[in-house]
Amino acid sequence: MRHELRPLGVLVSVSVDGQLDPSAGDLAVTAGWGHAGKGGVTMPGRGRVVERPYTDAELAAFREGLADLGLTYDQLTACLGGACYDIYLNDVAYWRCVPARVWKYTIGGYQVMKKWLSYRERPLLGRDLKPDEARYVTEMTRRIAAILLLEPALDANYERVKADTYAWPGDSR
Repeated sequence: MRHELRPLGVLVSVSVDGQLDPSAGDLAVTAGWGHAGKGGVTMPGRGRVVERPYTDAELAAFREGLADLGLTYDQLTACLGGACYDIYLNDVAYWRCVPARVWKYTIGGYQVMKKWLSYRERPLLGRDLKPDEARYVTEMTRRIAAILLLEPALDANYERVKADTYAWPGDSR
């Protein structure tokens, strides 16, 4: 696991002992991420999201990964965002340190992680999350972060390709 991805999207308990018990309902999505609309359509909810600055430990993990990424610290924080969110399943559990740009990442106009959660509210799904499903959110967080961390390299590659294109005869560039 790459250093800069380790602290992202870790599922934790709000309790001091830190233990989550799936059999006790600790993986129930009840924070208001989604509800049934007319005709069985799932409507998104507000959920519970707490914005916060990165901790010193999270920033240290980011710094450890910089050399392997070939990025500066400023580039890394620009890719991920200057703050993060703790995303709650319920009053007992949350995913810690979801970078701002990861949380806000959209595909087809939909906020990816929020949409995923909206379909998994206990009343809609009819059950609690399975441990593998809860871990999937951690994986999703890290995959989206990895995509966002590619942006500087992809931008540089685009500029190299653009500078080396063939000039067609009569092209006014």
